[in-house]
Order: sequence, then structure tokens, then C-alpha cells
Amino acid sequence: MATLTFMTHTIFDHGASKQLAKVLKQQGVQRPLICTDRGLVELGMVAELTGHLGNELATAVFDGTPENPTQAAVQAAVEIYQRAECDGIVAFGGGSSMDLAKAVALAVTHEGDLLGYTAGLGGVAKIGPVAPLVAIPTTAGTGSEVSSGAVIIMDNGDKLILASRHLVPRTAICDPTLTLGLPPRLTAATGMDAMTHCIEALISPQVNPPAEAVACDGIQRGIRDGHLLNAVRDGGDRDARWHMMMAAAEGAMAFSKGLGAVHSMSHACGADQTLRLHHGTLNAVLLPTVLDFNRDHVGDKYARLNAAMGQAADADPADFIRELNASLGLPNGLAEMGVKHDGISALAEHASKDICTFTNPRSCTVDDYQGLFEVALAS
Repeated sequence: MATLTFMTHTIFDHGASKQLAKVLKQQGVQRPLICTDRGLVELGMVAELTGHLGNELATAVFDGTPENPTQAAVQAAVEIYQRAECDGIVAFGGGSSMDLAKAVALAVTHEGDLLGYTAGLGGVAKIGPVAPLVAIPTTAGTGSEVSSGAVIIMDNGDKLILASRHLVPRTAICDPTLTLGLPPRLTAATGMDAMTHCIEALISPQVNPPAEAVACDGIQRGIRDGHLLNAVRDGGDRDARWHMMMAAAEGAMAFSKGLGAVHSMSHACGADQTLRLHHGTLNAVLLPTVLDFNRDHVGDKYARLNAAMGQAADADPADFIRELNASLGLPNGLAEMGVKHDGISALAEHASKDICTFTNPRSCTVDDYQGLFEVALAS
């Protein structure tokens, strides 16, 4: 049985963020909480956004989103939401701010510990309607603005997934202008996050041909058509920024079909709050290792992947991604990112329990993950 899910209303173009006031009024929101991070506040981007709202809406701001959002940060935002008597949420930032905002929208409308709503503990069926949520991405990577999931580090230290159709933002406002001038390294990392979403969705064994078509389109935009490299080399390239934001949204639309071992491993590494590792960079570094691992379990999908990347049908996609990472200036392996060999056993245990493991083309045991982490560490 196939389950096809593409669920949100999206406004997409340069300058689209100026429509925020109109969107909030349409949803009956008068006192929004803006979930963002301190960097965007310091850059003046939050002030510019609130300037579009005029004097008709009363806003509160939570700017404490950490690089990998935590349950503690969610609770801090909830307290501001309740104290300011907010009636809706605007997620403004990268994937971390959007994931945190989804968790806040859930927490202010549901009782009990957030942990009980995680996908691995049967939480999907427990999640009902949440607070009104509008998402405005400022990077082109996670696609969280159109997805049904959020990844949060719980108080017990596990990095877990909240997933429900109710967590899809009611409206996504995708304004590529907000990404102009992002640093090359962040552009590369978020861009490879989008590409990994598309690639893992394509090779997932779940049945969803429309999602695979969307994934291939995203890969073509980012890699074959050169928009990822162009955005990294020229942060002011408006055309490249437009296409990369579209590719990011497509990646999230596609991964309704499922992700895989790259994300299981990335979630495990990202749960270590002492390292503070960027999710997109992790995905880029881990992707070639997992592509090698899955090689004999994907049917003709590597030929389709190669076509989408503009490579020969019999090319090695893992080697190509390694070369692409190098050209983007990304790390060569986990060791460069500070991951130590003595932590691999715990990482493998964490990855084996991650929900993304179950939609990887090849079954992954704890021992398999141990080997994958060892290879990725030395790459």
C-alpha cells in the first residue's frame, strides 16, 4: 500500500516574507510568538521581519534556539508563549528554529512530557491539532517548513523525532532573499542537507513514485544544474538561491517516503551537545559511507540517482559525493569534526534505535552501525 503525503500551503518567491502580516490575519493570529535564534536578532533580520507586521499585531520573541534544539529550550519558549498570552507561532530561522517551533506548538496544546509524543514511543497517534504555525526558513536545507517532523534532544539525552500531519506548518513562506549572503560553509552544509534528504528519499524502499520524482527534481536543481556550487561560490546569486530553497522544500516533501541510515547516524552524532555538530555537515560527511553500504540493495536506483546528478549510469555515486563535498569545502570524515573512536559504541546503539533505520534499503544492526561509524571516522 502506498501512502502519499504533500500537505502544506506554500508562498514562494523573493520578497515573500513581506506577506507575513496578511498570512497571520488569515489564520486569526494576533499575538504571535516568533521562534528564532540570537544570530538573526543580532543581524537585524528579526527586526526587519517584525517591521512588516505594522502596529496591528503584538509579538513576543524567543531567541534562545540552540544549534540542535532541546526539550529545555522548548519549555523556555513555552513559558514565554504562555506569559505573553500568544495565540500562534512564527518559526523564523533554519531547521533548528522550525523544529523547535513545531515542538512549542505541540507543547502548548497537549498535556504531559514531550517525550511521550515521540514517534518511537507511539506518539504519532497521540498528536492532535496544535497552535497555528507559520514557517519562514532563512536557510535552504532542512525543508522543515513543509515537513511533518521535528527532531528534538530530549531531557534524557536522546535525539528523537516528533511526527504528525498536525505539525506541518499551516503556511510556509519561502523567501530566497533571506538566504542571500549566507556564508559559503553554511550554504554548503545546508545545501547538502537538502541533497541528502532527496537522495535518501529516492532510495528508500517505501513505495511512493511521486516522492521519488520530486526527489530527483531536487537533486537535478542542486547538483546537475550546479545551483549548489553556484550559491556557495557567489552568495548573492539570486537564481541559485531560489533553486536551492526550492530543492530544500522538495527534499522535505520527498522524505515523507522515509529517510535512512545517514540520518540515523547523524541524529546520534547530533545528540552529543558537547560537540555541537551541524546536522547538514554530518549528513554530507556520512552520505558516501552509507551509499557504499547500501549499494547492492537499491535495484536500479543508483542509475536513477546518477542521471539526476548528471553522471553516467554506471558511475559510483559515493565517490562522486566525496568529490562534491571536497569541492564544497566540507570535512572529509567524522574525525575532522571532533568525533572520537571511543564514542562509536554509544553512537551505534543510538543509531540502531532511530526511526530512520527502518526505512533504510538495507537492514542495519548495531554491529553494522559500528562498522559504518568506523569507516566514516577514518574517511
